[in-house]
Amino acid sequence: MLRPVTLDDLQRRLAEFAAARDWQRFHTPKNLVMALSGEVGELTALFQWLTPAESASVLEDPATRAAVLDELADVTIYLARLADVLGVDLLEAAEAKVNRNESRFPAPE
Repeated sequence: MLRPVTLDDLQRRLAEFAAARDWQRFHTPKNLVMALSGEVGELTALFQWLTPAESASVLEDPATRAAVLDELADVTIYLARLADVLGVDLLEAAEAKVNRNESRFPAPE
């Protein structure tokens, strides 16, 4: 049975990918944020004119599904690479943010 891929695994693979191509010099925080923003824009474009119902079933069409998965992957890749370059534990940062949100926006009793 294959072991699930972790965020650490992904970040290590992305760092190795960049190093093998001598791309580290391009992977500055500024460039990675700009690339991330572009990929979020491409993901947004896939949903732009859909109704809420259409957006909820977007993965039912094979071509649209492939496009959405590719853009989600691109967003994940750039976000993971940015966090790695900045030395941020992305899951720890997300957990801390959820904790703050739970305090800021308590569930109704």
